[in-house]
Amino acid sequence: MALDIRVSAMKTPIDIAEYLFTRLHQLGVRTIQGVPGDYNLAALDYIPKVGLTWVGNCNELNAGYSADAYARIKGISAIITTFGVGELSALNAIAGAYSEHVPVVHIVGQPSTASQRDGMLLHHTLGNSDYNVFTNISANLAIMVAKITDPHDAPALIDHTLRECWIQSQPVYIALPTDMVQQKVEGELLLSPIDLTEPLNEPEEERYVVDVVMKYLHAAKSPVILVDAGAIRHNALEYVHELIQKSGFPTFVTPMGKGAVDETLPNFGGVYAGTGSNEGVAARVESADLILSIGPLKSDFNTTGFSYRTSRLNTIDFYSDHVQVRYSLYPKVRMRGILEKVIQEIGGVSISPTSSSFCNTIPSGIIESRDGPITHSWLWPVVGNWLREGDIVITETGTANFGIWEARFPRGVTAISQVLWGSIGYSVGACLGAALAVREAENRRVILFVGDGSFQMTAQEVSTMIRQNLNPIIFVICNDGYTIERYIHGWGEEYNNIQPWKHAALVQAFGAEGPHHYSTYQASTRNELTLLLNNQQFAFCPHFQLVELYMPKDDAPAALKLTAEAAAARNSQAVE
Repeated sequence: MALDIRVSAMKTPIDIAEYLFTRLHQLGVRTIQGVPGDYNLAALDYIPKVGLTWVGNCNELNAGYSADAYARIKGISAIITTFGVGELSALNAIAGAYSEHVPVVHIVGQPSTASQRDGMLLHHTLGNSDYNVFTNISANLAIMVAKITDPHDAPALIDHTLRECWIQSQPVYIALPTDMVQQKVEGELLLSPIDLTEPLNEPEEERYVVDVVMKYLHAAKSPVILVDAGAIRHNALEYVHELIQKSGFPTFVTPMGKGAVDETLPNFGGVYAGTGSNEGVAARVESADLILSIGPLKSDFNTTGFSYRTSRLNTIDFYSDHVQVRYSLYPKVRMRGILEKVIQEIGGVSISPTSSSFCNTIPSGIIESRDGPITHSWLWPVVGNWLREGDIVITETGTANFGIWEARFPRGVTAISQVLWGSIGYSVGACLGAALAVREAENRRVILFVGDGSFQMTAQEVSTMIRQNLNPIIFVICNDGYTIERYIHGWGEEYNNIQPWKHAALVQAFGAEGPHHYSTYQASTRNELTLLLNNQQFAFCPHFQLVELYMPKDDAPAALKLTAEAAAARNSQAVE
């Protein structure tokens, strides 16, 4: 009776599920992905009611990969799974989003609060009446867990959880029991948007840190800027570009920062990854007397096996929520506020002119050659010349992930890869998510480079692309197995082999029909691929396309070989 009185006092009562999905719509989400299950079915009915589109995936893991890439394009995403079996299947993808700072909202349909309270022996449980076990697992892979068990608290809990997802740029978990879906909350609350403003730095502390940074900038003779993944994930690129253009400092990106910087700028120098860098890049970065490192994420694959040859005494690291100047740490000072002030004062810094030409130079003979097999040293510079402004390029963990370093991007190209988490198969689901994101508002090409072994992990999602009438271009690198694993260990071992697939036939098996719905190609020589890339119908085709790209089994980018060698050495270290 008390609940009825509470509802009667509401100006505009709406159901909790409608409130949640409306909030997601207000944040810019337009597509919800996942897999239906009996504990989330009632919630799914609300998706079209608020103007959202439902896209069902082949499995929850692929849905998570897709949501990850969707969020990288749109700023936030949402996936919905069912209790137990569904949510556990998605957790590998959610873990990747957590480690790489991607804001994904994971909604889990749960059994009713009464069933949980009574410990009923329901399907999808472990048979031990513990209804918290899966939530507790997810709590390690989310920056916030929200269990909706009381309608009175639901709006504030939802709003706070979504805000944290946006501000911290990491996944959150929202548990929605079946009996909470239709519980009423005050709809008038939706008239006030969620406050997404970033917390401000304490003024006196911010001023002090800015003064410290400026002191080292004034003393520097050959500074450089190094942009990493954190600058992308934490929405600092506007400040980064202003700093690059106003300072004129030579600027480089890490592998995870690829695509963060306009590579057509005259002071862009290429990709720095320690010993895996082009020689000209390494020389310029490592000779700098000051490195402004923005959003660093210094993982093994991002640094070619921790091979940076830079000094902490020459480095200022700007993180989302703290700054480190040499050996001095300044906690709870957010980089956006610091960068804004540094940009305002950078005009007073006088630096002697230095060479700022693109250091990732590739011998013209390699690019121009059209004879022989397709090799990585030839492919990636050619890909860079073929790309167009605004393209989205997705590369799988392995040869493509390392090879893309040598492709110079036109303006506005977005790169998507999973360098830190490195889950093989991520890129196929990511291709779907990116294609869904650009379909909503932008006319951008989505291009995927994926190895044949990786493709076999998540190939089912090609059927979702076909079902959704999406038009990505997928290059399957056919090199007979797991090349990156071969370079780490077991070159000729059976466990690194795969069964070769007939990819063109697979597309048809997934339901694509007729020449106007899909196209497939093969290229095994440089001349064949050159002719294909020069084909305008291929370059701007309105339907799904797949290219089998045959490359030598033993060929790989130099950076991959170095990183694999470092990984093998670490794996074989004896216990001291």
